[in-house]
Formats: sequence, C-alpha cells, structure tokens
Amino acid sequence: MPDVIADLALVNAQLLAERVSMSAAIAAVQSRLRDGFDPEHDLARQILDVPNGQLLLMPAAAGGAVGQKFATVAPGNPARGLERIQGVYILVDGQTLAPTAILDGTALTSLRTPAVSAACADVLAGETAGDLVVIGTGPQSIRHVEAFAAIRPLRSVRIIGRDAGRAASAVEASRSYAPDADMRAGTLDDIAAADLIVCATTASAPLFPSEAVRDDATIVAIGSHEPDRTELDPALVGRSQVVVESRRVAASEAGDVIVAVEAGMLRLEDVVTMHELFTGATPAATDRPRIVKTCGMGWQDLAVARLAV
Repeated sequence: MPDVIADLALVNAQLLAERVSMSAAIAAVQSRLRDGFDPEHDLARQILDVPNGQLLLMPAAAGGAVGQKFATVAPGNPARGLERIQGVYILVDGQTLAPTAILDGTALTSLRTPAVSAACADVLAGETAGDLVVIGTGPQSIRHVEAFAAIRPLRSVRIIGRDAGRAASAVEASRSYAPDADMRAGTLDDIAAADLIVCATTASAPLFPSEAVRDDATIVAIGSHEPDRTELDPALVGRSQVVVESRRVAASEAGDVIVAVEAGMLRLEDVVTMHELFTGATPAATDRPRIVKTCGMGWQDLAVARLAV
C-alpha cells in the first residue's frame, strides 16, 4: 500500500512565504470572486468551544479543489508569546479526494486574512487613498500594512495600541512594507485623517465613535467572529455601505453587523456580499464610508493554499 503521509507535500511557514507573495494571494482571492464564485454556497464551518478557546473546522470545495483547515483560537496565547490562531491545512485532490499537501495553517491564516481585506478594499477605496490607520499591534496588524501597501501607495501609517512598546515594535516590523510612508505609533485622533482604517483587535466594544470617520474612508474589521463582540460603532455601520462574505455568515458570526441590526441601524438585506461587489451587481458606494466585515471562510484558505503547491 502507498505511504500516504510520505507522499504528502509539506509546506511550512518559510516555504509558504517563498512561494506565495501577498500580491499573489490578493489576486487569487479577487480572481476567485470575479470568476463568479459565491461564498454564500461555501461549506459551513464548525466552531466548537473547548477549554481555553475554540476549535474551528473549515472545509471548502471550489474550483476543482478541496481543502480542510483545522484551526484553534486561544485567547491566552499572546501572553505566552504565541499567535492567537493556530492550525494546519490539508489540501485534497479534487477528483480522488486523496490528501496531497499539508500546510502550516497558522501561516496560511496570517496571509489569507489580510489578502481578503485588501482584495475588497482595492475595489472599495478611492484611487488616491493612502493614509492608513491600524488599530491593534499583533501579527495581523503588521500583515495588513503589508497587504494595503500592495494595493495603494501609502503616504502615512499610524499603528495604535494600548501598549506603547508593542505599538512601537509593530511600527518597526511594518516599515519594510511601506518604506516611503510616514510611519509611527498613533492615537485614535489619527482616525479623522485616515481614508483607510483596519481594526484588528480582540475588542468587545466599539473602538471609536462614528463621527470620527470620514465619509470617504474604507474600514476593515477582522477582529472577531463572535456575534456579541464589536469593533465598530453601530451608528458607523448604519451610515456605511457594509460588505460581508455572505449574509448567512454575517447573520450568525459578524458581531458588528448583528449588533447594528439589533439596534435598528442596519437591515441585514442591505448588506452587500463579496459576490455582489465583485460581479458588479452592487457597485462601491462613493457617498459614504465603506466597511468590510470578515469572519473568515474556508474558500479563502483554499484559494491561497493552492498557490503554494
């Protein structure tokens, strides 16, 4: 009998970084959506509570390929010097359903999440957008600087965090991605000048008031997939064009959307799906802020994972 494990391609974090650039990951996500794929029909993921966190089981079947991510979310990990999200990814042959590769799921998540954010922001943000504020100092914050630098020439970058030391470290780690930008640690006052805003935190309540945001701003919120946690003011969600992966996922996992709907500031039927945005069924708004709220879906991992093998 063949040795299935021995025949698997193994892609660690270093190999993934060598084989898949941020620009390539962004392009893969955009291509999948522009080809007509509708995330509404993606396989449902399971979120299971366990001691010290959650297990996420994220299958996907699209474009003739199949994959499965086994991920964990451990809120206590940053204090241990570890990433909050860990995991492995198994790529499967679309015809035989035989496993063909195992990828570092943590590195894959670190790449595909900002790639999805930037893929959508590239469509929503104005061509001259270039003043970025990032709230959060973890790995996703740094990778989002990389991703946004791949879609727009950044004039300025402000990274905001509760810990001054971690904010300074995040700034230094991000400099190589936007070497020409005016980059430094910032405060929430910087939001007033930003046309690109990324929220990558574990916050459970809004980070800033709606009135702080310009009408031409594009905001990305990626920090939570839990229905009772929000990073954005419901009033901001209500006055914005809101783009989500799918209405099904938004209705059960996207706290920023759910809280705004419950507050009567947004109707679920008014949110725009990525499918609608990328197929041109609903164009990007130009008269109000644009929000991208993501929770993470299996098709995104699959689109990027295929590039690595």
